[in-house]
Amino acid sequence: MVMTGTSELSDELDRAAELIAAAPSLTLACHVSPDGDALGSMLAMFHLARSQGRNVVATFPEPFEVAPHYTFLPGLDLLTKPADVSRAPAVMVTFDCGSLDRLGSLASSATAARELIVLDHHVTNDRFGTLNVIDADAASTASVVRELARRLRWPLTRDAALCLYTGLVTDTGRFQYSNTTPDVFALAEELSSFDLPIADVTRQLFELHRFAYLQMVGVCLARAELDRELGFVATWVTNFDLDGFSVEIDETEGLIDLVRRTAEADVACVCKETPDGIRVSLRSSSGVDVGAIAQVFGGGGHRYAAGFTAPYPVTDVIGAVKAALRRQRCAD
Repeated sequence: MVMTGTSELSDELDRAAELIAAAPSLTLACHVSPDGDALGSMLAMFHLARSQGRNVVATFPEPFEVAPHYTFLPGLDLLTKPADVSRAPAVMVTFDCGSLDRLGSLASSATAARELIVLDHHVTNDRFGTLNVIDADAASTASVVRELARRLRWPLTRDAALCLYTGLVTDTGRFQYSNTTPDVFALAEELSSFDLPIADVTRQLFELHRFAYLQMVGVCLARAELDRELGFVATWVTNFDLDGFSVEIDETEGLIDLVRRTAEADVACVCKETPDGIRVSLRSSSGVDVGAIAQVFGGGGHRYAAGFTAPYPVTDVIGAVKAALRRQRCAD
């Protein structure tokens, strides 16, 4: 795999490898409600560190629960609860985390760490670490972790390969998104050489859902709103939906990929009611930069996939997103 990015990025990777190699212990963390890339990249580093006999723990913030489609990932049973993590780690490494607040209660440990290494591929990353390894050209944080492992001279294991593949395949949408490059296929080829159960992983990640979830999706799609003139489609998931169908919010991660299939829209939006506010997922299939829109509301992400959390009602959120989209289209 050829590393993307600049000589500065190469220097940052080398420095990260030096710090990790010299660390007496490692604390690994990914963002709240972790997705496939966050969990996959963190667990991959966890397995690699353990294979080298390193003192390492891995965690993520409360709620300390993993979405059902990630339960096959090896190492989940070895994770450390966030309350049990050192308050001042020697070296802490974060994965796929664009800002300090995404670490929830672990933010205090990150701030107190002697060295805080931030590994990410989001162009909107706040660069909150003492060392920031941000490859905005990488398709996934898993890709960054693979390159870091190469700098560390830590050979891949099958468990690490499975975790990295999960990060890669989720953040490229099964190799369908525009971030799917020759480097992505090269990494996928390397990882698949570990005899991964690719068909089973694909079904678990993208195709397997409880009947109750499918029933709820029907309700959410039925209420979807299409603005043909603006090329925008949106729907939302309420607490009433989740309770009524006994569905966990983490199960709804793939809903945005159904909504974005709308032929009449090049920007899709899914809003979800959570205790922290309305969680918004945005996708673009055109030149619209939804990452820039998410930044307006304190979020972040990529040009084609981004998100944020807002403290006001769904109807207001959708109206605000449409206004931001309209401004961007007019500016273009």
